[in-house]
Amino acid sequence: MASVAATTSAAAVVKLAHLSTTSSLPNPTSSKPTKIILSSSFTPSSTTLFLRPTTTTTTTGQRSFRRFSVRAARGKFERKKPHVNIGTIGHVDHGKTTLTAALTMALASLGNSAPKKYDEIDAAPEERARGITINTATVEYETENRHYAHVDCPGHADYVKNMITGAAQMDGAILVVDDEELLQLVELEVRELLSSYEFPGDDIPIVSGSALLALEALMANPGIKRGENEWVDKIYQLMDEVDNYIPIPQRQTDLPFLMAIEDVFSITGRGTVATGRVERGTIKVGDTVDIVGLRDTKSTTVTGVEMFQKTLDEAMAGDNVGLLLRGVQKDDIQRGMKEEGGRHSPFFAGYRPQFYMRTTDVTGKVNTIMNDKDEESKMVMPGDRVKMEVELITPIACEQGMRFAIREGGKTVGAGVIQSIIE
Repeated sequence: MASVAATTSAAAVVKLAHLSTTSSLPNPTSSKPTKIILSSSFTPSSTTLFLRPTTTTTTTGQRSFRRFSVRAARGKFERKKPHVNIGTIGHVDHGKTTLTAALTMALASLGNSAPKKYDEIDAAPEERARGITINTATVEYETENRHYAHVDCPGHADYVKNMITGAAQMDGAILVVDDEELLQLVELEVRELLSSYEFPGDDIPIVSGSALLALEALMANPGIKRGENEWVDKIYQLMDEVDNYIPIPQRQTDLPFLMAIEDVFSITGRGTVATGRVERGTIKVGDTVDIVGLRDTKSTTVTGVEMFQKTLDEAMAGDNVGLLLRGVQKDDIQRGMKEEGGRHSPFFAGYRPQFYMRTTDVTGKVNTIMNDKDEESKMVMPGDRVKMEVELITPIACEQGMRFAIREGGKTVGAGVIQSIIE
């Protein structure tokens, strides 16, 4: 056996050790390269590399290979179908990751995706040990009509922040609900819940099936086709509904490039990779981008663009990509944006901040506080939305509907609209 480590350049040289005549590596007299599987330059997923001998050394009774030239054979992403971002959301342990694995395996049987097993999606040791998803995971697959990037989101309450990060990238979602009994009642309650949040609950398609039984059937026979298994057919039915119900978004490709960063990692000898969804515009190798947010704005050049371990000539709005950035350290860029300041503690009735209205500012005293339900509240926490009765210390010109900002100690701590003028 040979332990092989490859750099990410197109033609790199690596050393091989402990090779014998039983090795499956190529004959030194042969010009035909041997295919092996190594990791991609952008992600830990496997990619195809080829080994070709450049020099050999022979010893008595044994043949050794000293140096091999390595070239990466990563594919190129071809846009043949519309691209849509979807994902699985729902409560913890309701089967989101199981459904994701079943989707990839079912569509792989049609030749439209690479199959992903459950433990390949929840790959982190802690995720495997606890049996729950902690970080979002993204997989790709294709139906007859579309190419999908699928984000599998965590459902545990402790990881809602990670779930929001994944949901922010979606054009549509698959809500996974598990109940062993009373499926019709659950469907009714789900539709009512969706309607209460202003989704068209009565119109949204619902597919009842078993992702677990479908996955078990596909694990036993990966070549199952439509009509051969009841539960696998439910997976196909689900994707038919997704194809038909979730519209293809209008991408803003004519606007300046903007990408929200989801993750950052570094590659020795290559640079730093930032991953995320392109919100608007387009990007290609050689373009200059500005890193805006946590620190001072920094300009850098994009030296590589990949999507699902495949190179892209140009990424556009809606794509989930990795951008290789020149001259940027991993610590220079991270997920999130700088906070805008504000209070980190509540305020109470009697609070006296500055109210800014157009070109005027005046001190005002908060006399009463009401919450969204018109119930009296004793305090306002950062992020709350409330109604307040304010007494200004001096009269100023204002009218109903005028907007204002609330500032304290040089920081903006709130904003609002005048609903009525008491006197």
